[in-house]
Amino acid sequence: MKERDTLHNFLFEHAAIRGDMVHLDATWREVLKRHEYPAPLRSLLGELMVAAALLTARLKFEGSLTLQLQGSGPVTLGVVECSSERLMRGLLRWEGDIEPGPLHQLMGTGQLVITIEQRRTGERYQGVVDVAGDSIAEAIERYLAQSEQLETRLWLVANEQSAAGLLVQRMPTRDEAEDVDAWPRVVQLADTVKDEELLGLDAHEILHRLFFEEDVRLFEALPVAFRCGCSFERVENTLRMLGHDEIRSIIEERGTVDVTCEFCNQKYVFDAVDAEALFIDRPVSGDSSMHH
Repeated sequence: MKERDTLHNFLFEHAAIRGDMVHLDATWREVLKRHEYPAPLRSLLGELMVAAALLTARLKFEGSLTLQLQGSGPVTLGVVECSSERLMRGLLRWEGDIEPGPLHQLMGTGQLVITIEQRRTGERYQGVVDVAGDSIAEAIERYLAQSEQLETRLWLVANEQSAAGLLVQRMPTRDEAEDVDAWPRVVQLADTVKDEELLGLDAHEILHRLFFEEDVRLFEALPVAFRCGCSFERVENTLRMLGHDEIRSIIEERGTVDVTCEFCNQKYVFDAVDAEALFIDRPVSGDSSMHH
C-alpha cells in the first residue's frame, strides 16, 4: 500500500455541505516512534491527530491549531499541534496502567481546549469544552455546535500503521430552494463508512462508495507531514528566560543542562561553557514559544 499522508477537501455541489478527509501513514508512525504508548492510547492519540488535521483545513491564514486534552483520569494531558502548512506533532501523558474505555473514562473530569494562533498578527483564539462524550469525535462535534453553531459530524480511526478520518459540516445558507433533506441524508450515508474503508481506501473511492448518487466535487490532495517545531535556538531562549542564576545553579549541581523535547525526544545538552555563552551580550529574542 502506498503512503498517503494527505488532506482532501470536498463539497456537495447542490447542498450547503462541505467536508474533509485525512489519511496519515508516515506522519502517524513518526509520532509513534517517539514514545511507547499502550494500545488504548495509540487509538486516542491517532484520533486526536486526525481531528487536528481536519480542523486545520478550515484555517484561512498562516498559523496553527492546537488540540489539548486536560484530564484528572489516567490520561492527564494530550497535545496535538498542526500548522496551516499541515506540519504536525503530538503526545500524550498518562499515569499507571491503561484499560480500554470511552474518552470520559480515560480522561476523568477534563476539558478539550482548542487554540488557534495567527502567525503574522499574533492574534490568538481559544475555546474550551468539557469532555463529556465517549470519543474525541463527540467532544469536537459538541465544541463546534456550541462555539460556531455549525452542525458537524466526524468519523475517526487509528491503528498501529495508519490513522484516518472524515468530517462533514453543514454550512449556513439563505437559499430558499435548498434541499432540506440533504444534511440528514449525507449524515446517514456517511454513518455507513467502515473503519477499514477509512484506513484502506483513497478519498475518491470512499466518496464514491458513500455518495455515488450525490454530486460531490473532490479537490486536489494536500500533503501532511510530521515536523517538530523545537530547535536549538528555541531551547536557548527558554533557558535565558529561566535566568542566569538558575542555569548556573543547575550546572553546579549536575554539570550540564539537559533539555529533551517531549514531542520528538530530541535532546539538547549545554555544558558550563555553553550555559555561560547564553548570557553574553545576547538579549532574549521574541521567540520563546517552546512550550511542553
